[in-house]
Amino acid sequence: MELKEKLISSFMAFEERVDVDSALHDVRTEAFKNFEDKGFPTKKEEAWKYTSLSSILKNDFSVFPKKENTVEFSEVKKFFLHEIDTYKVVFVDGVFSSFLSSTTHDGLDVCLMSSALNKPKYKMVIDEYFNKIASKDESLTSLNTAFAYEGAYINIPRSKVVEKPIEIINFSTGTEAALLIQPRNLIIVGENAHVQIIERHQSLNENPVLTNSVTEIFAQKRAIVDYYKIQNDNLEASLIDNTYIAQKDQSNASVHTFSFGGNLTRNNLNFFHQGEHIDSTLKGITIIEGKQHVDHYTLVHHATPNCESHQNYKGIFDDKSTGVFNGKIYVEKEAQKTDAFQQNNNILLSDRASINAKPQLEIFADDVKCSHGCTIGQLDEKAMFYMQSRGIPQKEAKALLMYAFSNEVIESIKIPAMKARVTKIIATKLGVNMGFDL
Repeated sequence: MELKEKLISSFMAFEERVDVDSALHDVRTEAFKNFEDKGFPTKKEEAWKYTSLSSILKNDFSVFPKKENTVEFSEVKKFFLHEIDTYKVVFVDGVFSSFLSSTTHDGLDVCLMSSALNKPKYKMVIDEYFNKIASKDESLTSLNTAFAYEGAYINIPRSKVVEKPIEIINFSTGTEAALLIQPRNLIIVGENAHVQIIERHQSLNENPVLTNSVTEIFAQKRAIVDYYKIQNDNLEASLIDNTYIAQKDQSNASVHTFSFGGNLTRNNLNFFHQGEHIDSTLKGITIIEGKQHVDHYTLVHHATPNCESHQNYKGIFDDKSTGVFNGKIYVEKEAQKTDAFQQNNNILLSDRASINAKPQLEIFADDVKCSHGCTIGQLDEKAMFYMQSRGIPQKEAKALLMYAFSNEVIESIKIPAMKARVTKIIATKLGVNMGFDL
């Protein structure tokens, strides 16, 4: 049975399994109808021109895990940011793990979407925020909405500065032959509040897994949201990550995406400005090899005056790997005094590696400062020769140049333990031991 047919037959069974109100039932039904009409995206769609899901969808995915699986902390300890204390919302095969999690309701809500969807005290918040900025046109987002039940629910009250970072981690045990996981996260950051969040999807086995994740983030007036995505999964794991961020006046939201592992990764990152004096930051590093594929699809929708956005994506591609960068800045007529910057720089280490880059600007205002740029090249042979002439071996010289290439993004990481973790992953990817203090 094809995956689409399996999902259609599973939808009714899923609705019977979850206890939700009629309003959410209507949202699910509408979303699933949209997915039925559109189906999975294909390369015929402009937004998916360089990314095909056909090989992944041939797997016989299980839509629901057959049982609740458990893992020992010793098996997964290395995936946590254990150098510092954090709140943790952990799922194993799509099911919440109370054993691995450390949630709280003490002055803020760091808990489960299933709790928020079912408990009356959260109903007003769910009605106001759930599925309000997620795309109704994107079929995979609609598919997630139809099956949305479990994920992280984070609500930071007004003027609350969260002292510890929050980790959202989804583990796949691989006990199913192939598994489709669809986490749904809802994050609300109140006025003047500040939060740091780290998200990771990690397979613990070599069986195929497809994660179709949706995250909605609402940053209220003067809120600060610092979000990090670590994508360093096994080669049988594929990820479709859909993130939507709505910002109110004077808010500051930044998303760093580090794509190092996995079979196919597609990041849909969307920012929507709903007030003045907003600052949005989108940064990423991609280092892949083999036949890996990473696609960054970004949108910053400037709809209001006096706002800024800054995009900076770095890519290093080896062997037969493929990268895609499709970044769009949309400036409405009303969005005067917009300052928007977009940069995408790429290094190809192999003649067989490729990058498809499509930076886009659509500007309807006349008093703006907008720019975009894209470079594709190879390592500087003169710099390599200079370093080798100073006694640095070729392998280390090559790694240092690539690290320097990525450093502009690394330096903007605000959590020291996170910066050290990313640096260690990059060193492993480059095959060297970074022998200097960072």
